[in-house]
This record gives sequence, structure tokens and C-alpha cells, in this order.
Amino acid sequence: MEISKAGEYSYAGMELDRSEGQIIEELKARSRDVIPDPDQWLDEDLERNILVTTLDEVINWGRRSSLWTAICFPACCAFEFIAANGPRFDLARFGMEILRASPRQADLIITAGTLTWKMAPSVRRIYEQMAEPKWVIAMGACGISGGIFRSSYNVVPGYNHIIPVDVYVPGCPPRPEALIYGIQMLQKKIAKRTSFQKG
Repeated sequence: MEISKAGEYSYAGMELDRSEGQIIEELKARSRDVIPDPDQWLDEDLERNILVTTLDEVINWGRRSSLWTAICFPACCAFEFIAANGPRFDLARFGMEILRASPRQADLIITAGTLTWKMAPSVRRIYEQMAEPKWVIAMGACGISGGIFRSSYNVVPGYNHIIPVDVYVPGCPPRPEALIYGIQMLQKKIAKRTSFQKG
């Protein structure tokens, strides 16, 4: 049996680094501005009729009562989320007890912790793979603005430069009660959503 020589790989390390660096630099160039929060319901609220409003209420009740969560925790806020998911704070009462391993099964992503530019394309890819409608909660100072690492050359100054954020939960790290309050804010936002356009 012949063993291949050490150091022989099926890809060139320099080429991989170069292509990965190009992806990151392109994302940096597109991420200069903050992505605005899309709140279309503000203008459409008065145009809806009674039947559509009733259907919207039923659909939105189902959506806000069964948020399926994909998580993105590269840092310490994960421990507060774990505490919130435990028996004392019981996120299961919001229909969120199952964390999804696949973004295709999730409609909420909770982002927390310092995000580096090297990890940013993966986070954006996870968001793009989620089913519509989808929502984002930015948890903690690092998720909101980059936190104490904001001035570093390799840190994204907030997830809202990469993906649109619906609710911000401040803190370093925020307590489980703060996360639960943020989830309740998101549920109120979902309740105002319009599924049917006036034709």
C-alpha cells in the first residue's frame, strides 16, 4: 500500500485564501451602510378591510406563536440564551423550544457575539437560506454595534451591516429577561404584519 507524500493536498492553499479573501472584501464593500428595517405595515394599515384583517390576525397569531429559531452565537451571549431556554425562564411557552439545525426550517435567527468579516459571508448565507417570512434579533452589544471590539479592523460593526435586524436587545451580555422582552417585541411586530396586498 502506497502512502501519498505529506503536504500534497487536493487544493492549493494560496488559491483558497485568495478566493475567500475576495468574497470577504466584496461583502465589506457592499456593507458600508446599515440595512433599514422593512416596516411596510405602517403605510398599509389603513388600507386593509375587515376580512383581510381577520385573516392576517389568524396567520400572524400562528407565526408569532411558533417561532422556529436558528442561532448564531460566536461568543458569550450564548450562555444567557441557554439560561433563557432552561426551565427557569422557559422559552417553550413562546413556541420556541426547538432550536433548528437547518436554516431552511427556521424563521428567526438570534445573532449574538462578535462577528468578524471572515465569518460574515457564512452568517449572510444562513440568513438567505431561511424561509420567508424571516426575522432577526440582534442580542448584546457585540451583535448591535460590534461592542468593545468595534474598532478592530476585522470586526463587523453590527449585524445590521450584513442582514436586516428587526429587534435589538442591548446588554453585555443581556439577561434572559431582556431577551424574552425582545422576543415579545418581535411578536408584537409580527402581529402587525400584512400577508395580503390590496388588489
